[in-house]
Amino acid sequence: MPRVLLIEDDPSVREGVELGLRRRGHEVRTAATGEAGLAALGEFRPDLVLLDLMLPGMNGVQVCRRVREDSQLPIIMLTARGDDFDVVIGLEAGADDYIVKPARTEVIEARIRAVLRRIEAPGAGRPAVEFHGELAIDRAGLTVAKNGERLALAPSEMKLLLHLSAAPEQVFSRQQLLEHVWEHSYHGDARLVDACVRRLRNKIEDVPGSPRYIQTLRGFGYRFGPL
Repeated sequence: MPRVLLIEDDPSVREGVELGLRRRGHEVRTAATGEAGLAALGEFRPDLVLLDLMLPGMNGVQVCRRVREDSQLPIIMLTARGDDFDVVIGLEAGADDYIVKPARTEVIEARIRAVLRRIEAPGAGRPAVEFHGELAIDRAGLTVAKNGERLALAPSEMKLLLHLSAAPEQVFSRQQLLEHVWEHSYHGDARLVDACVRRLRNKIEDVPGSPRYIQTLRGFGYRFGPL
């Protein structure tokens, strides 16, 4: 079972989530502050971080940015306010998903599994490495390179790029991407998609504001180029 680092300052939430995940077989390490959570990363070596947005001192957005400086470790943010501007900031900082508190353990477990689920290898007859302009996408090795230089993509960014590039020129709505990439079968939050697209463009595009690879069709969604 995945090892989970839970960074949450509310003792009741921290203890409840920890107990629920341990009952499902997860090894869990907890921290009450952002500083303590960062210190636990190297020692505990988790598979995923559950990160509270509203931490005292170093908040969740700052922690997320620090983790993303040298790691693509999956991050799910916990927030008590699902429609808050801070959620967007957290997603822009590199979070792969977010959960509104309070949340049942089965919901948290489902989100963990969705973020960590392995991406399927390419099907028969499909090359493992595909070249799209300057991009080389290795579907089997789950790596992406631009002009021969490997790019560091977070799990949600990798899944989004693989899904879009599997059907060049096909337009995908935000809801379709939520269902296929994030496995949100309900009417999900389009901010997850938009924030992930912006982060991905910053990594694969020469000029993110004038994208060649991931194009927006207003009123419809996104498609993969390249132009």
